[in-house]
Amino acid sequence: MSTIPEEKGLDHSYHLLQEGFPFIQNRVEKFNSNIFKTRVMLQNVVCLHGEEGAKVFYDFDKFMRFGAIPGRIQKSLMGENAIQTMDGDAHRHRKAMFMSLMTPHSLHSLNRLLLDQWQAFSQKWEQLEEVVLFEESQELLCRVACAWTGVPVNESEVRYWAQDFTAMVDAFGAVGPRHWRGRRARRRTEKWVEQVVKDIRKGKIIVSNQSPAHVIAFHRDLEDELLDPRMAAIELINLLRPMVAIAWYITFGAVALHEHPVARQKIAEGEENYLEWFVQEVRRYYPFGPFLGNRVKNDFSWGGHDFQKGTLVLLDMYGALHDPQIWEHPDQFYPYRFRDWKGSAYDFIPQGGGDHFTGHRCAGEWVTIEAMKVSMLYLSKYLEYDVPPQDLSFSLHRMPTYPKSKFIMRQVRGRQVAQEDTGMTTLSKCPFHHG
Repeated sequence: MSTIPEEKGLDHSYHLLQEGFPFIQNRVEKFNSNIFKTRVMLQNVVCLHGEEGAKVFYDFDKFMRFGAIPGRIQKSLMGENAIQTMDGDAHRHRKAMFMSLMTPHSLHSLNRLLLDQWQAFSQKWEQLEEVVLFEESQELLCRVACAWTGVPVNESEVRYWAQDFTAMVDAFGAVGPRHWRGRRARRRTEKWVEQVVKDIRKGKIIVSNQSPAHVIAFHRDLEDELLDPRMAAIELINLLRPMVAIAWYITFGAVALHEHPVARQKIAEGEENYLEWFVQEVRRYYPFGPFLGNRVKNDFSWGGHDFQKGTLVLLDMYGALHDPQIWEHPDQFYPYRFRDWKGSAYDFIPQGGGDHFTGHRCAGEWVTIEAMKVSMLYLSKYLEYDVPPQDLSFSLHRMPTYPKSKFIMRQVRGRQVAQEDTGMTTLSKCPFHHG
């Protein structure tokens, strides 16, 4: 019999929308428990918080993704029946395809493309009276994403597609017009990328055999069949869209540089490891995703509760990144906290937890880290700009959230990139760099 706290009431979906990111964390504090029951989306839900909760959440003998991600999110954010919804051997096979793309050589190529685009955009920004970084970085990242994956895009359409990728991300925590914009954007984008996949297969578009577009277009499932063109498009978009979403982190990173000028100085001067600590702290401190979902695969007992097959379980992602039991003074922005961090797969989960290769931790996490390192270095060392008075606050009720002013810059002046930084040779510590 369950002995965990239970929130009374018919349904708390409204409170979820009103409270936003701290929804689970608020109840963890209220009940003084890292596990509790509530009702969301008219169904019983168990919520987990903390490192031990994350460990059990990522035990795939106990949990599965099938049925855990609402259709409305699949139809806007990630695509229907994409890798995020898969389990077992099928998931591991599909995940291996994505992980094969995250090699040191591939990440170096990404860094080079990023640096080229930062230089090109800074030259353009010098001619503008005002630059809105959140919006400009979406286009910058869209150009990089298309070039890195091998997806050709017309010059006149880059901003258009960047806005569609952004709309998909912006829809995940929304209802009403914002959600419908995301769904329309996904339909348009899937149609475009599906045609790209077909043209690659027919030889009408020639791309490198090592490019993500080629790898995904010719990927075969466990039955040795090519993916349906629409499914191949969905998975290719699952590289493109998250790369454009890094605009959220870049914008928050710019806020951190502005509010902590000493950090900007340390990055510019090249203090050893500080750039990576800073990037990790941006990913910890600023909110992006509120929680993750799984369904119980088999009945089991844990933490004073009998989990029944099919129950929806939510893992508190935002709360884990702001938990004083894990992070000292979590409401302070302090990059040096990562100097002694041991790298647990379950306490630092801005893009999911567990194992990258076998679990549902985001395959593109290293893309995010590398893109942020290049961007923060460029903003700190090679771009000068004025930050006029503006509202840099952000709401925890809006999911996803961003600074209200979207970070406005004026009087932008670019500087020549130093030769030692053109290769961006110091990649982050990750499973690919162990030998």
